[in-house]
Amino acid sequence: MSYTIQEAGGEAFLPFPDMKGMLETEFEERFGIAVASLRKSGSASDYGDVITISQDALPEGLSLPYWCRDRMEKPLLIQFDSVKDASDALRSLGRSWAPYSHTLFRRTALIQDKLPRVNLKEKAFPFSIPSSPIGLYTLTGENTMLASALTSSPLPAGTLAFKEDHENPPSRAYLKIQEALCEAAFSFGVSLPGPGARCFDAGACPGGWTWVLTQLGADVLAVDRSPLDDRLMAHPKVQFMRHDAFTLSPEELGKFDWVFSDVICYPDRLLGWVEKWLASGMTRNMICTIKMQGNVDWELVSRFAAIPNSRVLHLNYNKHELTFISCQ
Repeated sequence: MSYTIQEAGGEAFLPFPDMKGMLETEFEERFGIAVASLRKSGSASDYGDVITISQDALPEGLSLPYWCRDRMEKPLLIQFDSVKDASDALRSLGRSWAPYSHTLFRRTALIQDKLPRVNLKEKAFPFSIPSSPIGLYTLTGENTMLASALTSSPLPAGTLAFKEDHENPPSRAYLKIQEALCEAAFSFGVSLPGPGARCFDAGACPGGWTWVLTQLGADVLAVDRSPLDDRLMAHPKVQFMRHDAFTLSPEELGKFDWVFSDVICYPDRLLGWVEKWLASGMTRNMICTIKMQGNVDWELVSRFAAIPNSRVLHLNYNKHELTFISCQ
């Protein structure tokens, strides 16, 4: 055996791509953790996008930051002499591993090839998120790595990427609802909307979310002030209504199996609309995008998260926004 393993202490956080700045802002504004100051004192370090924070700088019971796609909860420092030694060290800690590569890409690939196979390719929708744990590692040098068998996500490096359809969807927003539906099924055990399901897509234009729902076989009431893509306007499973979706009451629209919104609006208006729908009993399942208007209002986000049987998360396909999922 030509490797050594020792505790790194603290935890390590991998942000979503291009969201490291958002993660650092969340640490400071939501948790009172000033990462820049911790770097100066040696209590925080960076390995590519990964931010490590020492245990004494972390508040007890720290919840998972929204802009963190995977969290190394028990990070270890591993020194090794060869690629085989690196894979042997990881195998001694757990079965399934995924890499985060920010340097030494070829060496990382060689190590991964010697580990039990993990599917790192893009997924076809619908996709069932696995429940089995998966570790995360990243090379910090030619013969050193940071690794944790205990992580916050069952996805490889916290990433769910789909095979894209570049011809049929009317917008790339379709990827968000695909990911959100997979997360809803994983978190709440619900079935995806299919044949016989009645869905309400608020602010549907140009129809990316409506397109996904029709592909699943659901019937969709799509409401917007502007019409959808022509193909969806003619689709037999789509009923279009030209209206401001947020001014329609649940009682006048009737019951829906699912209610969706990807509308650009102020988060407080969305919260009131969500609360109205859930209180009406006219739906049991909602997926909505919380669009940030400037700085994140953390108190408002906490009100979304406090709704029973709900979850707030950042998706791989989100930008400066969060997603609210409620399955009652």
